[in-house]
Amino acid sequence: MGHVEKYLLEKIKHEGAIHLTLIDPDKESPDSVAKVAREAETGGTAAIMIGGSTATSALHMDALITAIKKVTKIPVIIFPGNVFSVSQHADAIWFMSLLNSFNPYFITEAQALGAPLIKKYNLEPLPMGYIIVGEGGTAGYIGQAHPIPYNRPEIAALYALAAQYLGMRFVYLEAGSGAQHPVPPQMVAKVRHLIDITMVVGGGIRTGTDAAKLVEAGADALVTGTVIEKTVSVTEKISEIRKGIRTALNKRVR
Repeated sequence: MGHVEKYLLEKIKHEGAIHLTLIDPDKESPDSVAKVAREAETGGTAAIMIGGSTATSALHMDALITAIKKVTKIPVIIFPGNVFSVSQHADAIWFMSLLNSFNPYFITEAQALGAPLIKKYNLEPLPMGYIIVGEGGTAGYIGQAHPIPYNRPEIAALYALAAQYLGMRFVYLEAGSGAQHPVPPQMVAKVRHLIDITMVVGGGIRTGTDAAKLVEAGADALVTGTVIEKTVSVTEKISEIRKGIRTALNKRVR
């Protein structure tokens, strides 16, 4: 276990649940990404995730991550859409397998191609089972996934348990960027009941109320991206999400 993973787990243990900011490199410049990252850190996000489902150049990724590192102290984690996403300037990378893809490339082959670069750059790999649910969005389309219906939470739970038994230490329930609805709390609760590893939930989370429902159901970390892109104040929006997280944690304690 590397220092970024230890940091995330300690934050979750101390705070109960955390927020992660996702930045799409295709929509940002070095100046704009630095501004978003700085405001996100001020709002209390635990780490910056950077990556998207569509292609961007390695040089652009390098420039964006370098810009983020100059203005923040929190970890920068690559959220890879493909092998080209690997950058030596990040702190860690989600080493993830899209478990419900029809295409073996997204389950093991891209990982095999990217692994030597990760080793060469001394990036910390964070082993993750990635599961597309509901609408799936661009990630589901590009990843050729068979999205798990919102009304079949038991299927998501089976995939999550398989991720745990395969040795992955994180599982990510993904509704897709810009999804109309977040992952249902009932699905989060079903997965939480079955697994012991850290659960990350993203897609369609827009309000503190959305965040509260997911954390109360058992999410350890929430990822927001689209809502951050569209907000006037990144700091205020993240503060709102984190307030929802704290509300849910208070209910857990009771």
